[in-house]
Amino acid sequence: MSNTPVRAQVKGAGQVTAGRNSAVGEQAAAKPGKAAEAVTATSAGPTAAKKAPGGKAAVAKAPAKRAAGKTPAKKAAAKAPVKKAAERKPSAKAKQAPEAAGAAGAPAAKKAAAKQAKPESHLSMVRRARRINRALAEVYPYAHPELDFENPFQLLVATVLSAQTTDLRVNQTTPALFEAYPTPEDMAAAVPEELEEIIRPTGFFRAKARSLLGLSAALRDDFGGEVPGRIEDLVTLPGVGRKTANVVLGNYFGVPGITVDTHFGRLVRRWKWTDEEDPVKVEAVVAEIFPKTEWTMLSHRVIFHGRRICHSRKPACGACPIAALCPSYGVGETDPEKAEKLLKYEKSGHPGQRLKPPQSFLDAGGRPAPPLGAAAAEK
Repeated sequence: MSNTPVRAQVKGAGQVTAGRNSAVGEQAAAKPGKAAEAVTATSAGPTAAKKAPGGKAAVAKAPAKRAAGKTPAKKAAAKAPVKKAAERKPSAKAKQAPEAAGAAGAPAAKKAAAKQAKPESHLSMVRRARRINRALAEVYPYAHPELDFENPFQLLVATVLSAQTTDLRVNQTTPALFEAYPTPEDMAAAVPEELEEIIRPTGFFRAKARSLLGLSAALRDDFGGEVPGRIEDLVTLPGVGRKTANVVLGNYFGVPGITVDTHFGRLVRRWKWTDEEDPVKVEAVVAEIFPKTEWTMLSHRVIFHGRRICHSRKPACGACPIAALCPSYGVGETDPEKAEKLLKYEKSGHPGQRLKPPQSFLDAGGRPAPPLGAAAAEK
């Protein structure tokens, strides 16, 4: 029996060499196992084959054949998990592909949401505030103090009376008041009850009468009957705070000042310039936003806008010329036709608050307010 067929079965026909001794090399290269033992037993030569009984020789060959048959199976079995793993990987990647795409899109969505929810920076707020001021300057080029006065004493008294009432009511009251008491000396000598009766229409007339008597006496005794032109002096007068002092300084003496009245404070909070409630703190915040040269006129423009369009309870958002700059747009009526019906004073063709308004106001379509006791004017 030749050794060649056995080697061919184990290693493959293509690997059989011409020399019989080449089996030694194959044995060294063969993997340990029954197949290798079978090859060794049969490669001893014809003598070993003859000595071995026929049955045993057949048995010896059989394991070799079975080993030869198992080798591809083992290889296939060994390769099978690799193939399965290889098959799983693409499916895992395919499964992860949408997740990766979603993960890639998530930052963009988060960034957009963060940008929308991101609070306005201080610099952006300042720029927006100044744009609002410029827009209001175009809307109200005729903005002015809405109290009638001819001298600083009249302006000081009228401003004190304007607390908790309208400028219209003050303007309708002061003609009789200044006719009776034209100077600080005259008012300081007034009979309290008579003074109270004159200023009764302005409300809180007893407290206001005490303030007028006190500031008139202080002007007479401490300032020679003259209204001082410094805020440090004005705030020492009874009933005079920073708001009143800034009105007098800005509108008579030409000293820049910010008037934080009810309208001003309400609007600057609505526009998100500040969330402060205290008038002194509001004044300080707004003073940091605008240059001094703008303080007085800014006050007039904001107050004008608050009285005519941006009302407290129902602002006319749909008719507001600065709606695009307002972070609170929508708190009032947004329908243009309905909002236009909410406009007041010259914006709706009604009289203003002054009995003697400046010519620029009249040129803009404004009308003088009626005197006390005449036909009711819009409040």
